[in-house]
Amino acid sequence: MHVLKVSPGSSNYNVYIGPGVLGEIPVRLKRSIAGKRLFVVTNPAIFELHGFNLKEELQREGFEVGILMVPEGEEFKSLETAGRLYTELASQNAERSTPILALGGGVIGDLAGFVAATYMRGMPLIQIPTTLLAQVDSSIGGKTAVNHDQLKNQIGAFHQPSAVFSDTFVLKTLPPGQISNGLAEVIKSAIISDPQLFSLLEHRMGNMLALEQKTMDAVIIRAAGVKARIVNNDERDKRRRNILNLGHTTGHALETVTRYKINHGTAVAIGMIIAARISLKMGLFSQRDLGRITSVITAAGLPTSIPDASVADILAAVRHDKKISAGRLKFILPVGIGKVIISDRVSLEMVAQALEEQA
Repeated sequence: MHVLKVSPGSSNYNVYIGPGVLGEIPVRLKRSIAGKRLFVVTNPAIFELHGFNLKEELQREGFEVGILMVPEGEEFKSLETAGRLYTELASQNAERSTPILALGGGVIGDLAGFVAATYMRGMPLIQIPTTLLAQVDSSIGGKTAVNHDQLKNQIGAFHQPSAVFSDTFVLKTLPPGQISNGLAEVIKSAIISDPQLFSLLEHRMGNMLALEQKTMDAVIIRAAGVKARIVNNDERDKRRRNILNLGHTTGHALETVTRYKINHGTAVAIGMIIAARISLKMGLFSQRDLGRITSVITAAGLPTSIPDASVADILAAVRHDKKISAGRLKFILPVGIGKVIISDRVSLEMVAQALEEQA
């Protein structure tokens, strides 16, 4: 088991990464939690695969476990669902010190994290990510959010977890599409800060897709390490943390206009190519590296062309991006494999041209 230390601001917590980490949770929580009550937020499919056994193990250690079920799907990452969870917590007399365990992928992690951040002004949060995307990205760093009126992650709060438990073995229960979905965030991490990780993906993508344990653990540890280092230096997304949004400006817009019919990884993969194309046209990026990015994305089983969506609609959604400041769009642009910049010189016309070329 690998232990990654995250220390943003006044917070300090561990990310436990490796096969079998789920089995470590009850004993570690018994040592670190004063009370005996906790709540697990999950969905029915994840509960059947992993939650039932976790509940039994927690009960064996003396915990009283409440299960809060959320239906599967991005559409349930909403204020309405959060409101229902508040009601359930209140009806079961949850206290401010009662931990919430987020067992699931990015939707569960974001939603449960938002509830933990806002109910009674903050409850302890334990992230237990069960998807590749969540293990390398969304479970680390304290960003929590819900969607609103088809706008992605527009209502949220920063709320760091007390611990993150990433059991790499559970990824073997995922369908191949979910692995590809998560690989988009791994590729993003490599492009922004880890050329060695990018090379690893170029040479061992087949091993990764086959879920070969050694490769899987190495990739997840490196990608999670990128996220942790950046968060440690910019907890509240004021400066350098913005680079974690490579591919997300266009990506979130694609998710919005397709009403989440395409998954997050697909949207980010396309968004990264759009960003690389813009950087190429600005003379900041090479054609060779654009080819390398495209090849790795393709090898990961991700598409490289935009779905059947109106460029005008995508641009309209881009205008709502959270990174707009003083009316100017902040765009993350690759300038090499392992290096990106934050630019406010990207116009909507440049985005439109790149989208049309990628259609």
